Amino acid sequence: MDPIINAVLKPKSIAVIGASTNPDKIGYKVVENLKNCGYQGAVYPINLEAHEIMGYKCYPSIKDVPYVVDAAVITVPAKIVPKVVQESGEKGVKGLSIISSGFSEVGDHALEDEVVRIAHEYGMRIIGPNIIGVLSNSDKMNASFTNFLPLEGKAALVSQSGALLIAMDAATYTRRVGFDKMISIGNQADLDFADLIAYLNEDENTSCITLYIEGIKDGPRFMEEARKCTKPIIALKAGTSAHGAAAAASHTGSLAGSAKVYEAAFEQAGVAQAEDLNDMFDTTLALSLQPTMKGDNLLIVTNGGGVGVLATDAAEKFGLPLKFAPEDVQAELRKHMPSFGSAKNPVDITGGAGLEGYYEGVKYSYAHPWVDGMVVLYCETSVTDPQEIAEAIYNAKNESGASGKPIAVSFIGGDRCEAAMKWLIEHDIPTYDAPDLAVKAMASLRKQDDMLKTAHNGLYKPTDVDSDLARKIIAGARAKGRDALTEVEAKNVFRAYGLPVTPTVLAHSEDEAVQLAEKIGFPVVMKIVSPDILHKSDAGAVKVNIKNEQGVRDAWKVIMENSLAYKADAEIDGVAVQEMAPWATEVIVGSVNDATFGPTVMFGLGGIFVEVMKDVTFKVAPIDEATALDMQSEIKSSKILEGARGESPRDQKALANVLAHYSFMVYDLKDEIAESDANPVIVYENGQGVAVVDARIILTKK
Repeated sequence: MDPIINAVLKPKSIAVIGASTNPDKIGYKVVENLKNCGYQGAVYPINLEAHEIMGYKCYPSIKDVPYVVDAAVITVPAKIVPKVVQESGEKGVKGLSIISSGFSEVGDHALEDEVVRIAHEYGMRIIGPNIIGVLSNSDKMNASFTNFLPLEGKAALVSQSGALLIAMDAATYTRRVGFDKMISIGNQADLDFADLIAYLNEDENTSCITLYIEGIKDGPRFMEEARKCTKPIIALKAGTSAHGAAAAASHTGSLAGSAKVYEAAFEQAGVAQAEDLNDMFDTTLALSLQPTMKGDNLLIVTNGGGVGVLATDAAEKFGLPLKFAPEDVQAELRKHMPSFGSAKNPVDITGGAGLEGYYEGVKYSYAHPWVDGMVVLYCETSVTDPQEIAEAIYNAKNESGASGKPIAVSFIGGDRCEAAMKWLIEHDIPTYDAPDLAVKAMASLRKQDDMLKTAHNGLYKPTDVDSDLARKIIAGARAKGRDALTEVEAKNVFRAYGLPVTPTVLAHSEDEAVQLAEKIGFPVVMKIVSPDILHKSDAGAVKVNIKNEQGVRDAWKVIMENSLAYKADAEIDGVAVQEMAPWATEVIVGSVNDATFGPTVMFGLGGIFVEVMKDVTFKVAPIDEATALDMQSEIKSSKILEGARGESPRDQKALANVLAHYSFMVYDLKDEIAESDANPVIVYENGQGVAVVDARIILTKK
């Protein structure tokens, strides 16, 4: 655990610089909160004129404090912050929480950079600026200007929004979701999400990390720390509108958006993405209290048929469709319910089963090896006491002799159910007031287990690549002042990274085109090669299925005429002549450099699926072949690849190999390639391979 960050988040002594005697000032509120929460460390208010605030002796400067100071909470106006940071460094302070605002959030980046420079000069780390502070139940520390510590629990919340953190602090009590820590990080001028994930992963009081994110400074490092983290991470990402599409020069660039890339990055890093604030709280409750679900066998026990049906629907919706329980499970459960009950799944013990039905049913089922996770539902009845049912569920689980399986509960009823649910949560069983929420929580625990299996895979790196050749080709294009490769150049780069491109050669004259076509073998495809004409089809500069010499000569003339009509001053290198690959299923593979996460790889079916339906999926590069297979199943039109309506299945394994190699190419050349497309890529029947028939590479600006 980083001792400097530890001094910021778990300080043994705190100086409040800008402490005030005015109850309306933040500097007063921070001192008051430290006192009221029972903070056991030393508190040193720093105020030029006051002698004492709330019983604490004041000092005119932090340098006047005669004791060791671990952390300083800074509340002075922004323009004074550099001075007090300097003084804190001279005093030997280890870390700073800068509550003051007026930095990069209002456009003053220079002032913020100066503060960080001074802090680092003295080996200090900064939380903030523009934060509300740091709260920790285990340290009895409220070093913030929010009124109280959150409901005690096992989760830690890191929020980029201070105002929202204040609201979420209060909501912990009404939502019954407990947190040990709440950390406001504001502008992330120094410490960011990645730093705090690494720290909280080692914190003994944290079982689950929840993030409210508006933006990430360093996407690859965020993913690296998230992948290394052994604790569940939940992220609620705000501001997911598409960006940059209007200026994009490739299909991939026009389809990429921050929402899709963030979603991919979270999943690849093992981070559960919350849909909204409600989902964030619900998922945090489950992941902070329960282990992951390691299989697909979910058993639902209920005393009401209606809620059982609702839960069954929810299980289907959230990707955990129910299966009938094995016969030995059903036989045992029938012993503890009326004859008109159902032991299949959901297990309806009926309203007449009562306390014994819940206790015996849960105890036996939870221990059975077939059961990977349980959801227990209870509808309030006039003949049962919700508190007794809650205790029966808790005792049955604990006395079953099993462990390591998740359980979630939903009680539906009045005040007695509310009290019983509160009791269950206090005893580490996540409980919800609707059956679908309990099932959704279980689905999140199942997905978390799946994500963790792949998130810790090493970096994919194929061996059949020639990066030196690719860089030489790119350097040649740059030497000519171009920021895009020709199709022939792009295909040669693709080939250097092991991609199966169709044979393509450049003809500089009509006669040479004929000779090359005869050498390749008819039929052939002919396309303009010009750095000024990237979208060749739009210019009418592509001709296919050319079957003889006269066809080549006719195509040459039409391509040249159309190209010059499209752009009269276009620089034309010649015409590409390539083998015409047999047609099959068309897909598109592409990449774009995301501003946050770097190179990404995109996949989708070609034609109408990409142009109209935008049926594509993204991953952050590089990816391995297993992830590439997952990409193929993520698109809505995946059934076409699997062999829909009697069609033969496509060669998905070969396509996965292409996706993985492509992803390594854009990762390895991330400083050179801004955007790229392999469009179309032809995918043949299973075992017959893949052909890349077109290529486009847009270079980064140098």
